[in-house]
Amino acid sequence: MSAQATAGPSTVGQATTGPASAGPASAGPATTGPATAGPAATAPADVGSSTTGPATTESFAGPLLLGVRHHGPGSARAVLAALDAARPPAVLIEGPPEGDALLPLAADPQMRPPVALLAHAVDDPGRAAFWPLAEFSPEWVAIRWALAHDVPVRFIDLPATHSLALKEPQREAPTEESGPAPAPASAEDGDGDRDRDEVTPGVDPIRVLAETAGYDDPERWWEDVVEHRSPDGSATTGAAADALAPFTALAEAMTALREAYGDGGQPRDAVREAYMRIQLRTARKEFGDGVAVVCGAWHVPALAARTTLAADRALLKGLPKVKTEMTWVPWTHRRLARHSGYGAGIDSPGWYGHLFGAADRPIERWMTKVAGLLREEDRFVSTAHVIEAVRLAETLAAMRGRPLAGLSETTDAVRAVMCEGSDVPLALIQDRLVVGETLGEVPDSAPAVPLQRDLTRSQRTLRLKPEALERELDLDLRKETDAAKSRLLHRLRLLGIGWGEPAESQSRSTGTFRESWRLRWEPELHVRVAEAGVWGTTVETAATAKAESGALAATALSEVTALAEHCLLAGLPDALPVVMKALADRAALDADVGHLADALPALARSLRYGDVRSTDTAALAEVAAGLAERICVGLPPACTGLDTDGAEALRRQVDGVHSAIGLVVAGAATAEGLRDRWGAVLRKLAGRDTVAGIIRGRATRLLLDEGRLTEDEAARLMGLALSPGTPPTDAAAWIEGFVGGASGGGMLLVHDDRLLSLVDTWLTGVPADTFTDVLPLLRRTFSAYEPGVRRTLGELVRRGPVPEGAGNDGTDHTYPGFGRGLDPGRADAVEPVLHLLLGRTPEPAEATA
Repeated sequence: MSAQATAGPSTVGQATTGPASAGPASAGPATTGPATAGPAATAPADVGSSTTGPATTESFAGPLLLGVRHHGPGSARAVLAALDAARPPAVLIEGPPEGDALLPLAADPQMRPPVALLAHAVDDPGRAAFWPLAEFSPEWVAIRWALAHDVPVRFIDLPATHSLALKEPQREAPTEESGPAPAPASAEDGDGDRDRDEVTPGVDPIRVLAETAGYDDPERWWEDVVEHRSPDGSATTGAAADALAPFTALAEAMTALREAYGDGGQPRDAVREAYMRIQLRTARKEFGDGVAVVCGAWHVPALAARTTLAADRALLKGLPKVKTEMTWVPWTHRRLARHSGYGAGIDSPGWYGHLFGAADRPIERWMTKVAGLLREEDRFVSTAHVIEAVRLAETLAAMRGRPLAGLSETTDAVRAVMCEGSDVPLALIQDRLVVGETLGEVPDSAPAVPLQRDLTRSQRTLRLKPEALERELDLDLRKETDAAKSRLLHRLRLLGIGWGEPAESQSRSTGTFRESWRLRWEPELHVRVAEAGVWGTTVETAATAKAESGALAATALSEVTALAEHCLLAGLPDALPVVMKALADRAALDADVGHLADALPALARSLRYGDVRSTDTAALAEVAAGLAERICVGLPPACTGLDTDGAEALRRQVDGVHSAIGLVVAGAATAEGLRDRWGAVLRKLAGRDTVAGIIRGRATRLLLDEGRLTEDEAARLMGLALSPGTPPTDAAAWIEGFVGGASGGGMLLVHDDRLLSLVDTWLTGVPADTFTDVLPLLRRTFSAYEPGVRRTLGELVRRGPVPEGAGNDGTDHTYPGFGRGLDPGRADAVEPVLHLLLGRTPEPAEATA
């Protein structure tokens, strides 16, 4: 692990890779760190410096500079102890000043961290940044302390109006910041590498300090000197000095590092630090020299430096601006974890939340949590397991020379004792406990765009609570509440708010009244909601407006048909007239059969929703019937003169049109006779030599499945396609079209020995010099079959075909597992059950048979 020390250049929420974006080191850094140039407590002329005097604000020579490493229980406890000891008249925190008006909400009972300040440009909501805070973040602890003690609290970092204007807008994902320095929200973002180069410091302060102390792992050093330290919070003079000593030690170490490494590869920090010094001067004039400043330890030397007001203002001159808005939004522990995309500096937010919340015996309490999780997963874990795991973790810590057992020791102990050496249950513990799925909450009084408020109301009405943990949602559209949930999720998808994604139904139901969704709420969705707010103030009106705009801007017929389907799924009747008009206009002008074939399936699927969602689809049915008629006319000429890729694409379109025709016939009154006309088109395609082989084979198969072609006719067409005069590649393409894919072609060959014999005879007669040309097609055809089907076909081919006249000579010619022929008695016994399942009444002839 590496530590991009948020004790260094990074700021609240900026990407780090250390586990405890936490607080000050203990006295260790001063004695084990590099040689220092003296403590940072030297009082400069303009700003002042940190001190460690007694617990009275009058005794301080300058502001109390509390340098921290963000997001860590040790830091939070140290800051709390220092504030209790010093009792400053005001608290200044590294963060965007636009958030000052939102700070009182931190005391609201409904505010539950992790949360984040979200700032976005008013004219471009996609240009946004987050400042995340967890319960164990020292900044959050300082905010809560100030509010609880009625002490003024302010943010003093560079305003978001400048920081958002200084960076290029990123459409892929918003950024998370700890101050203005941006960090890419995901390693997969398009410009992620460039941005990461901009924000990664040239020096890792924590690593330098750890190496100086003789540690090869900076995070283990940080845990030993900070996270395993419990400062005394009593308000005596001696206790005050002890509480402030770690900050003095860390300030000395950072001063030496800044002298050696300058800005650490962060030139923009000079601008931020100039603004913070100006705000610090203002606060000292208003509240006196005893104000406390909670900031990244890397900035402490700069805030204590001797500078002039004019020099600081010169650094800020000419900064660009953009109008911004800010609010609180929920955050998640997973988003605080580095490996999940955005790195707030902690691999284990769940672990650090536990350390911060555990009043005593943290290892014992952690092992109890682990045991509870494993028991929920039906794994046998007893009290003896817990006791033994605690003992092993403490023993490992002693053997490794650590003051207390850390996450590595507890993980090793859990693996050995509770997981029996397996990493499989350990992965569950890592996901559920070490990282965690906690999703914060913000009060209703927090500012929000109207669209966000409407979405929140809908979520509560439908009992669709946003959750960080991914979950499956099965809906029965015959129920009004489930139908409303479906409409909401489809409307959000139309707006680009990907809270839910359609998933395969867990019930394996093929009915159109079933829907399954995979839901997971991510903090970035708040930005997507803000972006979608330009379309309307409610989810329905915004989705309607965006659908209408999309219909007018669409250039392809398939885009409009897909939009029509979305409108029906989302229940947007007001948008349908505009979409239908655009659809009719595009359909009338588009003469490309491929475009028409791409558009028809979406329209046909939409016709099903008239029954399920009580939507009037009459106008849609008329347009679909018209498209189907035009496809019947234009398809045969379009199937000639195609290359391999074009033939394969058109074969897929033929499949789609064939499936759509049945739905169109059922839903359109003007579609009478359409099925017969489509059958005639398939016969033309099957019988024309100029049509590509894969399309001819597919047309033959569709006719056979529909009962429009007898088995004898299908065998005759196959015999013609596989005749010696047909080029082997064309014959192989015909086979692929006829029995290729997972559409039951393998079972057709299993149960029809004539077709199998034709394929076998043709294949054995392919010349050796052309066999390699047809092999890829054959491999693609037969590899799609189920293993059992392939095995049966191989057995049948190995044994050879049944001789003609077999069964009349008294010899048993049947294969193992296959009957000698149709057993009428057994077939008649099955027929009544099939009629019952299909819901049809037997014909008189069938009933008397």
